[in-house]
This record gives sequence, C-alpha cells and structure tokens, in this order.
Amino acid sequence: MTLSNRDLIELTAWRRKLHQYPEISNEEKMTAKAVVDFLADTRPDKLLTGLGGHGVAAIYDSGKAGPTLMFRSELDALPIQEISGVAHSSLIPGKSHMCGHDGHMAILAALGRQLGRSRPAQGRVVLMFQPAEETGNGAADVVADPHFGEIAANFVFSLHNLPGVPFGQVRLKTGVVNCASRGMRIILEGKTAHSSMPETGISPMLAVSKLLPALPLLGTGTFADDDFGMLTVTHVSMGEAVFGIAPGRAEVWATLRTRRDDRMANLCASAEALAADIAGEHGLSLLYDYQEIFLASVNAAEAVAHLQQALDDEGILHTEDNLPMRASEDFGIFGQGTAASAMFFLGAGEQHPALHNPDYDFPDDLIAIGSKVFMRLVHNLL
Repeated sequence: MTLSNRDLIELTAWRRKLHQYPEISNEEKMTAKAVVDFLADTRPDKLLTGLGGHGVAAIYDSGKAGPTLMFRSELDALPIQEISGVAHSSLIPGKSHMCGHDGHMAILAALGRQLGRSRPAQGRVVLMFQPAEETGNGAADVVADPHFGEIAANFVFSLHNLPGVPFGQVRLKTGVVNCASRGMRIILEGKTAHSSMPETGISPMLAVSKLLPALPLLGTGTFADDDFGMLTVTHVSMGEAVFGIAPGRAEVWATLRTRRDDRMANLCASAEALAADIAGEHGLSLLYDYQEIFLASVNAAEAVAHLQQALDDEGILHTEDNLPMRASEDFGIFGQGTAASAMFFLGAGEQHPALHNPDYDFPDDLIAIGSKVFMRLVHNLL
C-alpha cells in the first residue's frame, strides 16, 4: 500500500498544525486529542486513551490469530523558543517541536490511514502515541499503566529522525543504540549571613568551586568502551541575586551518562561520595536527588533483522554508522519484557539543523519514507 498525493498533503498539513501548538512533557492533552480526532476516520478496532498520562493507543485487529506489532511515536515538545522562521512556527511562546515528534506522529498517522483501508492479514497492529519522552518518565508510565496488558506486543518498533545523516538513509544496529542517563541535583546547605560579615555564615562557595571541576573527572573510558562514563555539569546556582547577603545554599546540576545500566550505578555512587567528601570538608549539609532517568536503549537482534529486511525490500540504504549515540531515549523500556524492540534512525539531511536547536523543523518528506518502512514490516510479519 502507498500513500496518495492527497494523503501526503493532508498529513503534512496536520503535522504543521501540531507544530504550531506544541505541548511539553506530561502536558500533552490537546495533542492527544488531535491524534484521536485524526485517527477517527481510520476506524480503529479499539482506542485507549490516558495511558501513562496522555498516551493514546489505536488498535487495528485482523480478527485472526497472529503476532501483535506495536509502533511507537512521541507526543511531547520541548521548552525551547523557536527561531526557524517557517510559516508554521510555534504559536506557543517558549515551547516548540524541536525534536521532530510532530513528524513522528504524522508517520504513525500515515500508517493508521493505511491500516484503516486494509487491516493486517493476521494478528494486530498497535499505534502507540507515548507521552513524556523528553523527561524519561513517559514509556515507564505507559508500561506501568493497568491497561498496558491490553496492547502487549511481540515486537515493538520506532524511529527517530537524525540530522547529520544523508536524507532518507537509515542508521540501525543490534545492541545499545542510546546511552543511559540521568540528571543529578546536588544541594549544599550552609548558613546565610550579611555580606558585611560573611564569617558569621557558612558559604558553599569554596565547595562549589571544588565540585565543578571534580565532577567531570569522574568520567571514564572512551565512548567506544563498554565502561564509558560521562558527567556533564549543566547548571549552578548559589545564594540570592542580591548584594547584601552572603550565600548559604547552592545547587549543582549534572547529567550522568553511561553505555550500560550497571555502570550507571557505579557512576552515581562515585558522584555521591565526591559530593559528600567536599560538603563535609566545608561544614555543609548535603542532599541529592535524581530526575529524568533514562535506561540504556538496546535493540533486540530479532527485531533488527526484521527491520533490515524491510529496509532492503524498500531499497533504503542502511548502515551502523553514527551508532550508538550518546543521547538518551526511553524507548528501550518497551523491550524489557517479552517483546523484542528496535529503533532505527532516519536521516534528516547532513546540513539539517540539529535536534533541540531552536531553528530545527522536521522535514515533511520523511513522512512517506518512515511510514513505508513501517507498512513493509506489517506486510512482512503479518
């Protein structure tokens, strides 16, 4: 099955409307409604909403025994002010689809349109529109949802557009494709004082000055090494923005990144021990917590083999170049149960603005390519 020119025009228009009205992680209520409304004409056999927050799952059932295939896209945008200048730029100040999730939704919607015209020969297809990928809680919340068992799949597939890769080419490999990561917030508490008498307080200034260069040194190995660990300081704050108060509190934020989940535990322990030593040395109390937790995303060999066959059938060039990536992705959670999962990366162009850059916009011509690969998987497996 192929999309008509009219399909592509309508899908492109819908993608651009999504682009104009972005919603960030855990706030995707109207985006989810837009998905439900667009899929209405495809008459899914079952539609689940509110999965793990605002997640939507559309089920297309052949009525015959067979495997269940799930295809996943994301709903959320980013807290970034867009400067792309395109006619369909975000109309919501400080929010924008700078990762291309609007395009990923359009690709799944294209698949839904095709399935609405012709159900799979056997088994089921589930289109999973997942919330909150950017904060790392979305996939976990969907899998933990009591209704997730209704869409349990044998295979789960996804894609992500990738600037820097020639347009329409694919990057795909078995094993780790995205790093594990998490945000660590270190809070140092002392005692504030009048700035004329700083000796009466306990300032975190010297502790922060030691912590900032020491944290990145906890990283180990090169990225090619399975024991790779990386720590990046992302934010620092200390005291109030006034001249009359000597600070008594500071926060240091850092992102920890590893190729393996078990290596992450060791890196966290090292960062915690370092922070404790420095806080104790300067008479400060220490608190820390972790946010935006992403496990490593690992492609299953069987799922990759099916993707490779689909790409070959469609004549799409694919290599393992550029993989694995340092960036994180929560998709791998779908493959931690009985399902075999795999994500591939679809080239957005070598000179295309990078993901999360304020001038990025999803290339609409990828809608036809991405949906063609997914439809080929349905044809081959069902």
